Parts: sequence; structure tokens; C-alpha cells
Amino acid sequence: MSEDCRADELRTLFLFERLSDEQLDVLCAAGRIETFPVGPLFAEGAPATCLYVLIDGELVMSKRSGGVDIETNRTAQRGVYCGAWSAYLPGGAPEYPTSVRLTRPSRMFVLPAPDFAEFMRTQFPMAVHLLEGHMIGGERQRQLIGQRERLLALGTITAGLTHQLNNPAAATARAVADLREHIGKMRYKLAMLAEGRFTPEALRKLVTVQDEVAEKLTETARGESSALESSDREDELGQWFEDRGVPHAWDYASTFVEAGLDVAWLDQVANTVDTALLPSAIGWLRHTIDAELRIQEIAEASKRISALLAGAKQYSQMDRGTYQNANVNELLRSTIMMFGDKLGPAGKNKPVTLVKEMDHDLPEIACYPGDLNQVWTNLIDNAIGAMGGRGTLTVRTNTDNDTMIRVQICDDGPGIPDDIVEKIFTPFFTTKPTGEGTGLGLDLAWRVVVEKHRGSLSVESKPGDTRFTVCLPRQAPAPGAE
Repeated sequence: MSEDCRADELRTLFLFERLSDEQLDVLCAAGRIETFPVGPLFAEGAPATCLYVLIDGELVMSKRSGGVDIETNRTAQRGVYCGAWSAYLPGGAPEYPTSVRLTRPSRMFVLPAPDFAEFMRTQFPMAVHLLEGHMIGGERQRQLIGQRERLLALGTITAGLTHQLNNPAAATARAVADLREHIGKMRYKLAMLAEGRFTPEALRKLVTVQDEVAEKLTETARGESSALESSDREDELGQWFEDRGVPHAWDYASTFVEAGLDVAWLDQVANTVDTALLPSAIGWLRHTIDAELRIQEIAEASKRISALLAGAKQYSQMDRGTYQNANVNELLRSTIMMFGDKLGPAGKNKPVTLVKEMDHDLPEIACYPGDLNQVWTNLIDNAIGAMGGRGTLTVRTNTDNDTMIRVQICDDGPGIPDDIVEKIFTPFFTTKPTGEGTGLGLDLAWRVVVEKHRGSLSVESKPGDTRFTVCLPRQAPAPGAE
């Protein structure tokens, strides 16, 4: 039900009490007073068309979080306003920032957003200019420092990736140098063939043994024996070589142990080669084994480099659009890989022990993967920092319900003090020393999760147990549909 607006009634509202008669007349000419029934007045995200000022009744404001509406305010105060209250600022008011519902029939002054914007700009030009400057300046500052936050995170990730790439690259260089040496020694062994030391039959047997060694090395899982077990096996092989007059017996033993070969296998070799030629045959096989081991090291290092580059590609989303289906477990794995030697499984002597509790049945979600990787980076980096670089980091994923998935980043650091836990998502708030933190890492995470994905981000903290929980919908709003 709509009724004519009266200037004297508007003046009783604190929002308008200091306006002149002429200003009130302008508002009354543009607006109206309307009585609304119980129920929704407008919904968050809908086009913001009007400013509403409560005269009589009661309203409830709510924000969407984690797929549900969270009540933020309930009031019956006369003059409280909602709706397109920022229409006069740059960019206008494209959508309602909250949802509002009425708990009882309510009379409200309703002013179309364009009329409200025009009234503010003509009646309070200085105030509007000051607010515009404050808003634009603050947004510009946030963008600049947000870029620095991303660059700082990128620097941390790049340093870890560079270190990880250096390890397999150095291993490849060492293996190539060793391989060159052993190939040179094998060329020397070819001279023995020219001298006719091996009969054609003995040579055929030796080549067969070489093929068997190469096949066995491919099938053998190395590195599983303890140091004590390896030492015992070296003693056995060294004694076997020494008993049969093999020179450098104890040097040879470590190579054959590394290849996973034992005395029983050597006995088989001895049965196929003349006793007089056995030392030369063992020497030949030693160089064959060394060459095969170095080739394996080069292949493994190359696979490691390829895996790191694939992880970096997944992390940066270089080959994909900004919005698509993605597996959150894979996004987390690619982010974790970027932290390099800072993180590792229990028992691997890493500064931070990593515990992964992943739901392998987690469905893909429609999201912004590059932005989510930035969220994981900030949360993990903060957790490592909170633990002083040493402790246990737990990354957990599961389904929250039919429409949401949950990600938890947990650390066993000292916790967040009660007096600041409510401030940590505030822009520019930081507990790090001056120059080390921008205070925008968690703000950026909040905006990506809550505003861009329509999810939720929360924290629970006590000494020894801090948990950041991210809930994401199965489908985030697509670009242009937010």
C-alpha cells in the first residue's frame, strides 16, 4: 500500500532531521511512503533499485555465507536505512549488499536509487567528493598492496621451486659425469675383446648376463634396505669377490648392493663364465651396472623436473581459463609442491611435517582455480610462519553437504590470541613486524572465498590447534553472473 510522502514526517527521522524544507520537498517529490507485508523486502545480489528508510515496523538484515543466510542485524529503530545507500558513489549501487526481510508489516520511505544519487550530488557535493576520494584512494591502495602481497607470495613459491629444481638438475649433472667415466672404462674393456681373451661362447654368455642385469635393475626397487642391512650385504659380497680373486673387491661390493644383487645371483654368473675370466667378467659387469644406475638416476631426475614443472603449471593455471571445473585436491597438491623442502611427510626430516587427509571422492567444482591457489598459498604460508617454520601442518578435505566441499588448513603453533582473532580478516591488519607483512593475505583470501565464490572462511584457534576452514559451493558464480 502506497501513500503520499509528508515532509514533516520525514523530519522526525534522524536521517533527515537537519534537512531544510526545500530539501525535504525534493525528497518527497521523488519518493513515496509504502507499507510492506511480512516477508522478504529484497535479496542480496539483486539489482539495487531503491533506498529504504524504516518509519514503523521491524527488519532483519542477513549476509550469505557458506550457502546459508547469516543474520547480521535485527532492528525496529525508526530511521534505519538499507538498500541502495551507496548509489551516489562511483559505480553506483549495482546490487544489494545484504538481504532484508520484514518480521511484521512495516511502513518505509522508498526513494529510487537514481533520485537518491542525484539528491546527494546536488545537495552535498563536497561530502560526495570527499567520500569518492576516500573510496577511490582506498581501493587504489588496496590494489597496489594486494599486488605486493601476490609478489611476496610468488617470491616465496619461486624460491622453493628453484631449490627443488636445483636438486634433480644437480643429480643429473653428477650422474652424467659418472656415466662418462664408466663408459670410458667400458671402452677399455673392449680392448680385451681385441686381444681375444674371451671366446665367442664366453662373450655370448657375458652379453646375456649384461641383459639380465639391466632387466633386473629395472625391476628392482632400490633404497628400501636399512643402512645395517646394506652393510651386511656389502660384507657378504666383498668376501665373495675376495675369495675369487676379484681386484678392488670391497669397492665393487657397494655397486652390486646398490643394484639389489646378492651372492646367489653371483653364483649363477660364476657358473656361466670360466674361472680364469671371472674377475674380468665381474669388472665388466660392474661398469655395466654403474652405467645402468646412472641412467636410472638421470631418468628419475628428469621425471622429477617434469613433475615439478607440471605442478607449477597446475598451480599458475597458465594453460587454462580463469573459470572452469577443477579438483580441489589437485589444486592443493600443486600448491603444496611449490613450498618445496619446507614441507614433507612424517619421518622425512623436513622442517614442517605435512599430514594430508584428502577425500579421494571429492567432486570437481566450478571455480576460479588460480584464485583458490592464492588462497591455499596464503593460508599455508601463514601456518608455517605461525609455527616458526617447525611443527605439523594438516591439510584436510571432505564434503560438507550435497552442495559444499570443505578444506581445512591446520597447524599446531601457539594459536591466535583471543583479542585479535576477530581482526585477522580486516584489510591491512597484521601481526608481522613492520615491512614483513601487508595485512592483505587473509583479506584477499576472504574476498576470493566469500565474495567471488560465495563460500565461507572461518578460523578456530587455541594453543596447539589453529584451523582455517574454507567451504566452497559446487558451483561458484560464473563471470558476469555474480
